[in-house]
Formats: sequence, C-alpha cells, structure tokens
Amino acid sequence: MPSTRSTTTRMTGLAVAALLVASLTACGQEARGGSRYKADTGKGGTIGLAMPTKASERWIADGQNMAKQFQQAGYQTDLQYGDDKVENQIAQIENMITKGRKLLVVAAIDGSALTEVLQRAHDAGIPVISYDRLILGTPNVDYYASFDNERVGELMATYIVEKLKLAASGKGADAKDPGAKKYNIELFAGSPDDNNTKFFWNGALKVLQPYLTSGQLVVRSGQTRMSQATTLRWDGGTAQKRMDDLISKNYGEQRVDAVLSPYDGISIGIISALKSAGYGTQGQPLPIVTGQDAELASVKSIIGGEQTQTVYKDTRKLAAQAVAMGDAVLNGKKPQVNNTTDYDNGKKTVPSYLLKPVSIDKSNTQLLVDEGYFTAGQLK
Repeated sequence: MPSTRSTTTRMTGLAVAALLVASLTACGQEARGGSRYKADTGKGGTIGLAMPTKASERWIADGQNMAKQFQQAGYQTDLQYGDDKVENQIAQIENMITKGRKLLVVAAIDGSALTEVLQRAHDAGIPVISYDRLILGTPNVDYYASFDNERVGELMATYIVEKLKLAASGKGADAKDPGAKKYNIELFAGSPDDNNTKFFWNGALKVLQPYLTSGQLVVRSGQTRMSQATTLRWDGGTAQKRMDDLISKNYGEQRVDAVLSPYDGISIGIISALKSAGYGTQGQPLPIVTGQDAELASVKSIIGGEQTQTVYKDTRKLAAQAVAMGDAVLNGKKPQVNNTTDYDNGKKTVPSYLLKPVSIDKSNTQLLVDEGYFTAGQLK
C-alpha cells in the first residue's frame, strides 16, 4: 500500500537515486533495445504522475521523489493526487492526456477503473507505467514497477510464526497434542480494489495455513477468507471499527495473540481498538501486530513497544526505478525488467521490475537511519 516526513528527509539519498536511474536505464538499453514509442519525445517533455492520495505519508513521498528525480533526468512533471476518489484520478489523467504529457506514471486508486482513460492515452501514443498497484483489465499498460508483494505477505506471517515459536513445534503439529499450544489470531487484508491485496494475502496465508489447518492458530471470528478481511481504501478508521467488533463478539475471556495487518495505517487503527479493550496494560500486553511501509508513526510505535513489526519498502528506490523505466521508453529503449510471468492484469502479462522488501522490528530500526530513510532525531 500505502508517510508526514519532511521534504528534506524524503529527498535524502537523492544523488544515489539519480545514479540508480542512470544505471538502470543503461542496463535496460543494453539488454533490451527498441520501443514502439518515438525516441524524439524524450528530454524536455512533461511527465504526468497520478498518485492516489495525500492521506498516506508513503504516497506523498512517492510522488515527490519521482517528481524530483524526473526533473533531475531532464523532464518537467505534473504531479496530481486523487484524494482516494476514482473520479478525481480519471479526470486528472484525462487532463494530462489533453495537455500532451509524454508519459503517465499511475498509482491507481481502483486498478480496474482506468480502462477507458488509458485507451485514450494509448490512442494518443502516451506510454503508461503502472506504479506499485497493478492496473487491471486493460492492455494499455506498458510496464509495472513495484516490490515483491507476495514476499511482503510472507515476511509478515513468518514474523508471527517465529514470535509465537510455532515452527519449533513443527508445521502442521496436531493441536490435540497436549504439547501444542494454541494461539488466537485475527486476519486483516488491504483494499479489495487494489491488486496488491491479493499478493499480500496469498503470501501470508502460504505461511500461516499449516498452523490454521492444524489448529495451532485459531481465528475465533471465523473470518478466514480474504473477502471477509478486506479494508476499503486501506483506511485505519475502518480497521479500528472492525477490530472493535471482532473483540466484542469473539473474545470475552479469550486473548488475541496476534493480528495480521497488511499496512501501517491499518495497524494504528487495530492498536487503537485493542487499547480501548484493555490491551497494552501490565496484565494484558498487546498482541503481535504486523504492518507495512515503515511509516514514521508506526516505526515510533514499534520503538515504543506497541506495533510489533512492519515491512520496509524503500520508495526512493521504487521512484528511481519508475524514472529509469520512463526515461528508457521515451528514448526508444526497453527498460530493464526482472519478472515477465507473474503480473497478469486480465488482458496481458505486464513486464515488471520488483524490488526486495525488508522486515523491521524493534531490533533493526537503525537500518532505516543507516539508509537515510529517517534521521535518528525523527525516531526519538
């Protein structure tokens, strides 16, 4: 998914990112060559950047990082945020097409709602890069830049398994065995209109399913299907209400031991509900709560002993990858990709470049400082 860091911090490491742009573009040129787009539409053109919302710290950083890096590469930029309203984003993209933007980089609010407007982009000869959220149902997506989203889910679930020491009992250990301790877990998923939600969920359930099947992990609410666990627009308030409901209806004298949460904003809502129910006191510690995006509030929550884990995705590197892809396309080259099989949007398998995510808990938050993602002062 889906940070309010200062602009200065978001731009830390910009010189490194610019070098990465040059390196990745060069790799793509050497390895691929050729393009259906005119090479003379390159330097000096304006790039349209359509981001979903300013409500998430992470998306503000993505948009600003890309704008800065495209400008450093010799382009102008038109950065727009859709305020999580599909009609806003469609209107913004239509306006970019009308104004003759040379390239569109789109992080979709609803991945299945852009078919018609992207047909217009195609007809106008404007290439499209799908950014982090795969655009669905249209052949008019040229490339996809993201993280290994199934791996994100695996990291969250593996953290839960390790912290509960489930693996020590052996995968699929029989819960009827007196030595096999049971733990209660509740499952949250991302927005149902975001294709990444499926990858996060599938990665997590690949790890958790043996323990759910054996009975070592128990979902007392019975809500074990992704359709029951989704959180529209990744909204923390929606997650808080659902967690309130799960606790009041299913837990009584029972304890929640872990919550699979796919995004830091959702995690904050979950923790608020847990604290309202008495968790976080001396006699009732908070359960394991995962997350994603290493947003500042959640990293500070981890350091403070509330949220337990998050998945760090360096969006500066993702922005650099999108810039490298766009620069290559606009100069008659094919960008470097590392996945050509897994991201089928229903109309085509979109050539993709996936970056590696990293699990973060209290033991390794210093990594975020070492890599310039936050300053030490911000984490105090």
